[in-house]
Amino acid sequence: MSLPVRRRLDPGVFRLPVERIRSGYYSDAYFVHAKALLEAEGRHPRVLMQVFQRERAVLGGIDEAVAILRECSGYAGPDGEWVDGWDELEVRALHEGDAVEPWETVMTIEGDYTRFAHLETVYLGCMARRTLIMRNVTAVVDAACGKPILYFPARHDHWLVQTGDGWAAHVAGAIGVSTDAQASWWGGRGVGTVPHALIAAYAGDTVAAAAAFVRRFAGEMNVTVLVDFDNDSVRTALEVADALGPDLWGVRLDTSGSLADAALVRRHGPEAAPKGVVPELVRVVREALDAGGHGHVRIVVSGGFDEARIRAFEAEDVPVDAYGVGSALLRGKNDFTADIVRTEGRPSGKVGRDLRPNERLALVT
Repeated sequence: MSLPVRRRLDPGVFRLPVERIRSGYYSDAYFVHAKALLEAEGRHPRVLMQVFQRERAVLGGIDEAVAILRECSGYAGPDGEWVDGWDELEVRALHEGDAVEPWETVMTIEGDYTRFAHLETVYLGCMARRTLIMRNVTAVVDAACGKPILYFPARHDHWLVQTGDGWAAHVAGAIGVSTDAQASWWGGRGVGTVPHALIAAYAGDTVAAAAAFVRRFAGEMNVTVLVDFDNDSVRTALEVADALGPDLWGVRLDTSGSLADAALVRRHGPEAAPKGVVPELVRVVREALDAGGHGHVRIVVSGGFDEARIRAFEAEDVPVDAYGVGSALLRGKNDFTADIVRTEGRPSGKVGRDLRPNERLALVT
């Protein structure tokens, strides 16, 4: 069966620290030692390595894994120069964004084990991280029933993971990311809102901060303004909408889960008012905007949203236009494993594992 040709990301996109990866700097030491011992003993077993994970997931990081094999497989020659090993390997792999079942083989590597023994830690780690993001973003995208998901976890993790994580989120369906680094692999730009810190810099005047933001950036992006700085989202949303008119694309509700918005306190009293961004708060803001002639203004919600909470909002038909999701997209884990399942053409190692070929795998050329 011939599979359709699908383009993979060019290895140059990843800016791999090739020399360090080749040296084993990022690899579990036992793989580096194994490679060195086999080479010293003159042993060059031809193996079939099978890569899989145990969860239902959406595959990410596979193009980066392939790039690592392409750029970093091989060995050091007698004079210390690196001898490329890619042409000695046969690699078959699924693609970015492919849905995978538990235990399904996502990649196979066949060839002289010494050429790629030192790379296992690195290529498995790429797939584990990016697949985690893919799976989590796919879940919230599905929960949102077609409404945009804005990917906002940058502040919850180390900056070095932003580029690949942003790509994974993009492939999984996030409509926007918050940093230029996250958008770099497809040539995009980060998106965002008028932040609390800028409002504070304008003496807590949300309208003044938003107006200044519009003067500088209205031609470059859809302007969305946080309206919970004073914890009175209805009043602030109306003031901003009145001041900015058609230049305002949306308002963002981000009320802390430990606070009740003033509009809900007025309705229910300080003790009974629900806290955080709740369906009732969204509805009263929507009603106020519509009544004020601002039906074009979208409502973005953020602050502790995850798949379950988005599903609950959608089930109640809350008038949300987009969801900003942060730390929830980093939860959980996806662990990949690589096993040698054939050595010199004979089953070996994990002999009970399913060795049937996965016809979805595409030969990497």
